Amino acid sequence: MTSSFESPASPARLSDVERDRALAVLREGAAQGKLSHDTFLRRMDLVLAARRADELKLLTADLETENPWSRRVFGTVRRMSSFSQRMRRVWQAERLPKLLLPEIGAYPLRIGRDPVNGLRLSHDTVSRLHAELALQGGQWVLRDLGSTNGTTVNGRRVITTAVVRDGDTVSFGQMSFRLATHPSEAARRHPGA
Repeated sequence: MTSSFESPASPARLSDVERDRALAVLREGAAQGKLSHDTFLRRMDLVLAARRADELKLLTADLETENPWSRRVFGTVRRMSSFSQRMRRVWQAERLPKLLLPEIGAYPLRIGRDPVNGLRLSHDTVSRLHAELALQGGQWVLRDLGSTNGTTVNGRRVITTAVVRDGDTVSFGQMSFRLATHPSEAARRHPGA
């Protein structure tokens, strides 16, 4: 005879370890972008409310980690993909036209579509008065002048100003350049080179 608290037909109660394991799978799935934030939260609530192991399996079945062979294959593909992306960035960076830093003592270089600018860029994504490049305290500073399509340095948007150096990639709208030291300045810094 069984008591009212025991039922031979009911499965064993889920352990905290089983719930933690399921929650870990959900967290990893969300981190990898396999679950939206809302889906993650909904499934997390369901894991905490689950009464049987098969309920947990249903909530994590599409997220279970791959076998070791699959993990190695996908890891290799991820590494190769990131390598090809890095190569593409390097390849594109080397092909960018040079933008010479102005000579020291010169006025700030204004950049934009308007003919009054020292550097006129006739492209639809460049604002009339887009940016300004000036020497301040011995460093070159690039300032965005409230452009519509933005100014970036090495892929990061310039909100107000950014210090730039020889070799940096700068973009005004969709026009990109590689900064280069003016030849007379390079000769002055490295005589006899």
